[in-house]
Amino acid sequence: MTTLLTSSPPIRTLGDLLEWLGDIPPRRVRLHPPPGQAMVTDVVAIEAHENRLCEVIDGVLVEKAIGFRESLLAGAILAALRAFVVPRKLGLVSGADGMMQLFPGQVRIPDVAYVSRERLPGGRVPSEPVPHLVPDLVVEVLSEGNTEAEMERKRREYFEAGVRLIWLVDLDARTVTVFTGPAESSTLDQNQTLDGGAVLPGFTLPLPGLFAELDT
Repeated sequence: MTTLLTSSPPIRTLGDLLEWLGDIPPRRVRLHPPPGQAMVTDVVAIEAHENRLCEVIDGVLVEKAIGFRESLLAGAILAALRAFVVPRKLGLVSGADGMMQLFPGQVRIPDVAYVSRERLPGGRVPSEPVPHLVPDLVVEVLSEGNTEAEMERKRREYFEAGVRLIWLVDLDARTVTVFTGPAESSTLDQNQTLDGGAVLPGFTLPLPGLFAELDT
């Protein structure tokens, strides 16, 4: 059974819980199973029976914030990454329903993720619905329901797990913030070009074309 992390502050009220999770809106927190007792099997069951995506954060089921515009840009980024990664046999690129256990029982669902072949168990695609897998690159497209504290916590978890690069896409500002560490970042505007850095050398994505998807 999964329980709240021992490093968490005392959780006495719903407000304490929401704050600990990253000031997440109450409508995204599910109460069955009770907070602190959710497991990987719960996210699989909810996706199968309700077609809803949930993450497991310290034993708490949290519905993933989603949106049509966010999906549009995430799909464009996924397509660009696949066009680069697949022909070169570098690894796998997953989309917004690619659930992963960064740590045992801790489930995150990046909007897009690149996993190098070296990180695949046995060099093969995992058969489990929620594999133990840590991507090299994670892409998160901000949705209206995301909070600053939530994304900060998520980035911290990603880097603690071993993620090497994070792209945080802001649709409203039309920027991409590139994180190479929890406190190391640079922001590109819609007139610049995103590159894969040391994780995907040679990959480039012109942002004018990416954000133009929103003007179609």
